[in-house]
Amino acid sequence: MPRLFADLTPLRVSAEYRRIWAALSISNVGQQMTSVAVGIQVYSLTHSSFLVGLVGLFQLVPLIGFGLYGGALSDTHDRRKVGLFAAIGLMVCSGVFFAQSLAGIGSVALLYVVVAVQSSFFAVGSPARGAIIPRLVDKELLPAANALGMLAWNVGFTIGPLLGGLLIAATGGVSVAYAGDVIAFSSVVYAMYRLRPLPPLGDAPTRAGWAAVRDGLAFLRTRKNLKMSFYLDIVAMVFGMPRALFPALAVALFPLDPRMAATAVGFLAAAPAIGAVVSSVFSGTFTHVRRQGLAVFLAILAWGLSIMAFGLVRSLPLACFFLACAGAADNVSAIFRNTMLQSATPDEYRGRLGGVFTVVVAGGPRLGDVESGTVAALAGETFSVVSGGVLCILSAIALVWAVPSFLKYDSQDPLA
Repeated sequence: MPRLFADLTPLRVSAEYRRIWAALSISNVGQQMTSVAVGIQVYSLTHSSFLVGLVGLFQLVPLIGFGLYGGALSDTHDRRKVGLFAAIGLMVCSGVFFAQSLAGIGSVALLYVVVAVQSSFFAVGSPARGAIIPRLVDKELLPAANALGMLAWNVGFTIGPLLGGLLIAATGGVSVAYAGDVIAFSSVVYAMYRLRPLPPLGDAPTRAGWAAVRDGLAFLRTRKNLKMSFYLDIVAMVFGMPRALFPALAVALFPLDPRMAATAVGFLAAAPAIGAVVSSVFSGTFTHVRRQGLAVFLAILAWGLSIMAFGLVRSLPLACFFLACAGAADNVSAIFRNTMLQSATPDEYRGRLGGVFTVVVAGGPRLGDVESGTVAALAGETFSVVSGGVLCILSAIALVWAVPSFLKYDSQDPLA
């Protein structure tokens, strides 16, 4: 009988994977508390969705540069050391957020700077963490490990925004959310410290720095299915990510109740992750899916349709429902895209292609913040959300029409 619930085998067979998984689960809660707090703080200082959207731009620029370079570092240096360095840097950035909120500085420019530095450390550490996983579990367990990883990620996206929104509403300030992030990140520092050394294997790159980055991009050009997985995620996140509009939409729903508006931001931010958690819990059948390219395409279409529906409703429960549907679809896409990347990439390239993955997965939503905030400033929040969903669907269809072989991708022959 096919397995329905998530496969927990990677947690049972690898103590190091179990430790990393638990630490990331905890730290994701803190990260999302900070994400909500930054959005609320910027909006409270400026009352501008456009300036909230600019947070994404300040995250995007360092993500591109440091994501690619961090991937090269992960292929030429001990991945444990790279991950530990990045975790310490992220914890320090959370401490700066906490300090500025306690001091009552109220500077949007300072928030942008800290967000950019934080994004740089994330971009360096994320490829290392992704490239570590195939060294901790066997290849056949990668879909299960990725599903569990997405479950950890989305539990953070669920609890973090809700907890952050509720704590900010209860205390009337953002300091407590930033403090929680500092504490949460200590778990990642500990987990990375406990890992065994993970130096490059076998044919490690002979060139370092940007030369190694160029070699990785040259390898990617020969892998059309991997490129397509990146392109599809880009159109989904750039056109269909309405996160920067949540503060304005929440205020529109509760114009006379700032505390309820803050709580609503938390619910809206958490809703996609709730759907993602549900799809991860019922991910047992994913191990047996061979047509992973087709699964990614269908998931992107479901994401775009759900975002369109979200933009048309005026009820918080309905808005959360459609965002949860979108999150479930995006999670399915992410699990299979990550599995395709790890299966079709030799170990000596995993860090660098993981850097590209970081740029796309983390940078796409930031660019989406800028896009949605800009369109909202020109034509309103509703038009921004609905038009983004439509463009996501049309772009995905155009991409698979141009490269139909992606729909035939077979996990049993990942190098084809």
